[in-house]
Amino acid sequence: MWIEVAVALAFVAVYVGMGLGRWPGLAIDRTGVALVGAVFVFAVGAVDGPAIVRAVDFPTLAILFSLMVVSAQVEACGFFAWAGRRLSEAALAPPLLLGLVIAASGLLSAFLTNDVVVWALVPVVVQGVMARGLDPRPFVIAIACAANAGSAATLIGNPQNLLIAHVGGLTFWDFSRTCAVPAIAAMVVVFAVSVLVWRGRWHAEARVDEVSDRGLDRRRGAKALLAGVALIAVFSMPIAHAPWALAVAAALLLNRRLGTERMLGMVDWHLLLLFTCLFVVTGALVDSGLVEQLLPGVAAGVAAPPMTLLLSLVGSNAIGNVPLVTGILGLAPHLGEATLLRLAVFSTLSGNFLIVGSMANIIAVERARDAGVAVGFGEYARIGVPVTVISLGCAYLWLVV
Repeated sequence: MWIEVAVALAFVAVYVGMGLGRWPGLAIDRTGVALVGAVFVFAVGAVDGPAIVRAVDFPTLAILFSLMVVSAQVEACGFFAWAGRRLSEAALAPPLLLGLVIAASGLLSAFLTNDVVVWALVPVVVQGVMARGLDPRPFVIAIACAANAGSAATLIGNPQNLLIAHVGGLTFWDFSRTCAVPAIAAMVVVFAVSVLVWRGRWHAEARVDEVSDRGLDRRRGAKALLAGVALIAVFSMPIAHAPWALAVAAALLLNRRLGTERMLGMVDWHLLLLFTCLFVVTGALVDSGLVEQLLPGVAAGVAAPPMTLLLSLVGSNAIGNVPLVTGILGLAPHLGEATLLRLAVFSTLSGNFLIVGSMANIIAVERARDAGVAVGFGEYARIGVPVTVISLGCAYLWLVV
């Protein structure tokens, strides 16, 4: 019995760490917290080698790695810097410029991981709009919110969608046929709320910083585009996606000018390790039998649309949408397709509520801070809270009513 208690305590401690971002008093981040939890359940004998292999969803990790390699190719060709400059230099009034930035961030995030898009676009757009005498804060917040909203449209837009689609055996078009509409509606909401909140306050003191003039490498860009099309083709067919996705990634590594070290250096290994450790900790809790004993109706509870919405909103902003989805699918692995699609949309759109709701938000704020722009918790919430509430309302009407 003591092992079951130890596993339950480890699970709670890990997810508390997910919510706080660390364990108080220790210089340890979410990945470190998950790693310590996984090591602990292994050390106490709650899981062994075969149990770890069963718990870890290796196909999902392989596909996520492949998407990161494709995103690295896009970044290496200079596309994000090129796109950011073109956006910030467009001869448009501030509201229309904001709309263009939102459309670009959302569209790119639907086909590349939203974290990568935010990481690359924010500094370039910040420099561009400040040179025009515009306040960069509404653009930073809009990039993050639009990236979250746009990523809800496809199964490759963010990590939680990828995991949900794999568990449900969904293809690219199955997923997008249902999820694209609420994603587009959410992007429209981001634009409307941003314009309403920032009306009359667009301008700030102009500041010109040195901007990299690195051009767009069209040859590398064509290779990245071809890889993206290949991935969409793979995800559109009812086949084992992981081997073919890895084949696309391997083809990109066969490069005469772009070194393997640079390509793999842009892979988010921390996120892959976080996923792996959360699989292990959640798997240990499921194997302990405590879920069936204490939460016999967990699957039925999660499947109820109001509960899916509530869990998504609270959980995404308490522990993050990736840990939330990993935990739910580990505890209730046999959810139906409709529930999985609702979970994908609700958990992704809920990430816009507060800065801590998704990694894309945190990355946007940190990248803006590195560029000398401070986006406060309250400033973000003035946009994020109404955007999330209205977006979830639209999504609920589309997916449920």
